[in-house]
Amino acid sequence: MKITRNFDLLDNLLANHVKTIAIAGKRTGMWKEYSTQEYADAVNSISYGLLQIGIGKEDKVAIISFNRPEWNFADFGASQLGAVTVPMYPTIGEADYKHILNDAEVKVIFVENEEIYAKVAAIRNQVPSLQKVYSFDHIPGLPMWTELCELGKQHPNPEKVNALKESVQPDDLMTLIYTSGTTGTPKGVMLSHNNILSNVRGAQKVCPVNHTHKILSFLPLCHIFERMICYLYHYVGAAIYYAESMDTIGDNLKEVKPFAFSTVPRLLEKVYDKIIAKGHDLTGIKKKLFFWAVDLGLKFELGNKNGWWYHQQLKLADKLIFSKWREALGGQVGVIVSGAAALQPRLARIFTAAGINVLEGYGLTETSPVITVNRMEHENRMFGSVGLPIEDVEVKIAEDGEILCKGPNVMKGYYKLPEATQESIDENGWFHTGDIGVMEGKFLRITDRKKEVFKTSGGKYIAPQPMENKFKESPFIEQIMVVGENEKHAAALIIPAWDYLKQWSDKNGINWQNRDEAVVNPQILHAYQEEINHYNKGFGDWETIKKFELIPGEWSIEGGEMTPTLKLKRKPILSKYSALVERIYRS
Repeated sequence: MKITRNFDLLDNLLANHVKTIAIAGKRTGMWKEYSTQEYADAVNSISYGLLQIGIGKEDKVAIISFNRPEWNFADFGASQLGAVTVPMYPTIGEADYKHILNDAEVKVIFVENEEIYAKVAAIRNQVPSLQKVYSFDHIPGLPMWTELCELGKQHPNPEKVNALKESVQPDDLMTLIYTSGTTGTPKGVMLSHNNILSNVRGAQKVCPVNHTHKILSFLPLCHIFERMICYLYHYVGAAIYYAESMDTIGDNLKEVKPFAFSTVPRLLEKVYDKIIAKGHDLTGIKKKLFFWAVDLGLKFELGNKNGWWYHQQLKLADKLIFSKWREALGGQVGVIVSGAAALQPRLARIFTAAGINVLEGYGLTETSPVITVNRMEHENRMFGSVGLPIEDVEVKIAEDGEILCKGPNVMKGYYKLPEATQESIDENGWFHTGDIGVMEGKFLRITDRKKEVFKTSGGKYIAPQPMENKFKESPFIEQIMVVGENEKHAAALIIPAWDYLKQWSDKNGINWQNRDEAVVNPQILHAYQEEINHYNKGFGDWETIKKFELIPGEWSIEGGEMTPTLKLKRKPILSKYSALVERIYRS
């Protein structure tokens, strides 16, 4: 059947991929599973309920929740009426809640739990458009989503819903997604049904997932990357399982045994660090074999370039070591898609050597999101690149190095911001990404953010992202931000990898009671200096980190140092640690 609106995906599931488990979520230790028919019934009940309370075409419905089947029920239930969904990150603050809800003029909100509702309740009286709030979990005094469903069941109106579905056009606004951004007020990105479904079709042609597969989902559905890819899973009929939380992913992988999942590099880095930490705990021949396999994997090249003897050794490494890595991911993983930030090439290399295909892609909320992605075939994959453009999407590099994109995936514009729209989409329809990159043959490689490249007082340009990505290869470094704009040299603010640092300290007889003690300990500072010296070797003299400061904390979304997609918010970090930066350059 023709799929031109997002709710057509659900009709397609009913027509072609009826399953006893179409979608499932884990809550309080138990999986709640829904068949294809139960899924459709829940969506229709929400549509009828929303109709009954006066929601119709172009009205705004917000969803503030972590991933769970009810998220999809609310999404499709609103879309079937031609209403516009406004997904919001549960982790953002009250000020952003207030701005987004008022800017979008939201009428109905679905919230997950009491913690999220507390933020909404705090600003509810300041959002005049807001009429109703429903919860997914039980919250005293607040109606649950099931009550809306019951209202719908009591007042079914399939004729009206079908008429509204028919009235929805592919180019109609489907969703408003407010970009967190690393600075500034969130802007509402207007995406149509066609924007997102063109991306689903383009990505599906290079994605090996089919109707026989199970998927684990844990990246936020409020981000376009995970939402689009879950639409893709619906498109091919795969079963989706939502992880209970970010803390239970390891257990959920073993339970579900998924064929695929999408992730951000930060999580892959943590998985790799845990594997390596376990390797350090081994002794004798087991430890030697483990690190022999790791060293072998880090030398892996695509396209059988390593030669016959290497691959014979790799078979042995696979049997002894790498097969256990796959078991830790459930034993069935065929592909992992990585996006939202730069993936360290060594991770793509070693996971691929271990029989775990990690495919890095690239895109933005404004491009629905995928622009390019690496493929399963080795000839269409390059470590350190973000792959090739997907079907119907064009990429070119502007004279100043900025990556430009054109295609049906490019947004309709920024909501209520025509000037910002004109600044980002030129008169020829090219979207200006704000990223700097180069084409290496047919592959796109990102080199930095246009606005994050800075100049030292000596007039030398420094691109911080590639440097930060390289320095994070150190097991001692959890997070790092390169600084030095208008200063005589580059420096760094560093969050230690606390678990690794504690293990290393214990082994070397270095005692510290708390993090404040650790970051000023001379032996620890010496160890970090050695790490900095080691990783400085790959950079030009003007780029090298001359000084650094260790920070006794962690950067987080809640702390305001990171965006919901785990990118550094540079200006807030510089402001928060201005005294440390001052000490670096003035002491």
